[in-house]
Amino acid sequence: MENLLNGWGTTLATFSPLVGVAIMMLIPGEREHQHKMVALVTSLWVAFLGVLLLIWFDMGQTAQLQFVVDKPWIDVISSRYLVGIDGMSLPLILLTMLIVPLCIVYSWDHFPDPVNPKAFLILILILETGMIGTFVAQDLVLFFVFFEVVLLPMFFMIAVWGGEDRRYASLKFFLFTLFGSALMLVSFLALFFLTGADTFSFAGLSDAVAAGGVSHTAQLWIFGGMFLGFAIKVPMFPFHTWLPDAHTQAPTVGSVILAAVLLKLGTYGFVRIAIPILPEAAVAWAPWIGLLAVIGIIYGALGCLAQTDMKRLIAFSSVAHMGFVMLGIATLTDFGINAAIMGMVAHGLITGMLFFIAGSVKERFHTLEIDRLGGLLVQAPRMGWIFGFCVMASLGLPGLAGFWGEFPAILSAYQPANGVPVEIFRVYMVVAALGTVLAAGYLLWLLQRVAFGNPPEEFAEDPNITDTTKHEWIAWAPLLALIVAIGIYPNLVFRVTDGAVDASLNECLRVDEQVLTADEVAALGCSDVYGLGGGSDAPVEHAVGN
Repeated sequence: MENLLNGWGTTLATFSPLVGVAIMMLIPGEREHQHKMVALVTSLWVAFLGVLLLIWFDMGQTAQLQFVVDKPWIDVISSRYLVGIDGMSLPLILLTMLIVPLCIVYSWDHFPDPVNPKAFLILILILETGMIGTFVAQDLVLFFVFFEVVLLPMFFMIAVWGGEDRRYASLKFFLFTLFGSALMLVSFLALFFLTGADTFSFAGLSDAVAAGGVSHTAQLWIFGGMFLGFAIKVPMFPFHTWLPDAHTQAPTVGSVILAAVLLKLGTYGFVRIAIPILPEAAVAWAPWIGLLAVIGIIYGALGCLAQTDMKRLIAFSSVAHMGFVMLGIATLTDFGINAAIMGMVAHGLITGMLFFIAGSVKERFHTLEIDRLGGLLVQAPRMGWIFGFCVMASLGLPGLAGFWGEFPAILSAYQPANGVPVEIFRVYMVVAALGTVLAAGYLLWLLQRVAFGNPPEEFAEDPNITDTTKHEWIAWAPLLALIVAIGIYPNLVFRVTDGAVDASLNECLRVDEQVLTADEVAALGCSDVYGLGGGSDAPVEHAVGN
């Protein structure tokens, strides 16, 4: 088994969902139970493969790609089928493999209208292939293919099974994402041609850039294209406007997958591609990324306070939480990027749970208008307590996963990487800390309005309002357990990501000495980072020392 995993474990995990899709295509649509079983078994098989990959993953070598497959793919454009897993991708892959079967279990007895389990479950499995493929790809063309695979299934999921404004929301989601992807593709091609590299592999292009194949100005423009592509996917302010509409109109499972995994494709692109390949441009862009991140934190929080729809409020909270992730990334330090990956995982677990609960509330009360809700602890006490627990996790209560998704990111801004303006980032740190206060405000306000008090008269005697069901318990229990486990022992994530993050950073960003001479800077190839012309023995103070 270990030999099989070392050779093709990654590929098997990535494409197994498509085998399930092929089987379901052969089964008549009216056999709903068979479709449910095939989808569930397929997703559990993928999760089992994930457990095996975790067991045989060498935790002493998290910086190294493992379970690598490197085969010729499209020779005419020098693209290869190159996949592998390291410490940065493993937590996100496992998160994907966990979320998908839980979504299938949750949907078991209540598929959204129009009820078509076959089509709905096929789209979920295609999404799983695209998400896993994005996290394992080590070739730009392959990454782009998987990155785009997720677009159509989510579009149809919103457009067919969404709310009243589903057509508007799905089209907006499609156009925003497509525009970002087009700019990202142009940047990938520009990087390939300007470096003169004979490969699209991440490592090969990084080496080509380091060898001086691309001018500083060109790097800035290429990074800008990547930034737009990834920032729209995150989404960062001001490219976020598609997200509240998409979340509000999407079916419950669509919102869960979108929040738990799809948003991470953008942040993962920054830490896997943009920063490691173009470190000089990353240093130049870092203050602007940090600025948009803290604006997103404050704007998202204020947006939450203005919402009247429970689902839309949770969507705006994602804008704020992803701001913390991007602030950690903008520091360009191993500490900050580790914090960002932790934030991705924590946000996936917590906000995924919040959307699950919102879907269950909608199913029982047939509305998500906050003014019409109340008394959840009276009518459905177990669901009310779970909702309260998730709110506390989302606002960053110590002992729960949300704390480790926010506090380290804020702390990392105190000391950003070499070449990044320290004073500016310390201002960002203060603003981000204020954002946590606003988060507590809107989340506690939501909890008070939805869970406390007496049920409204229109729902007080409704027999259809029941407490948590068996399928809901099964879908929610693993997420709740992980929120607590990571909150108590964050090294479950940090020990996996740390080595890989450190190895991904350019040498210029990893220097810890307070003072370097210009000759030392030049020897590291860091002249552009520090704005030096080189050639002097005078000491050069860099950002870490300020």
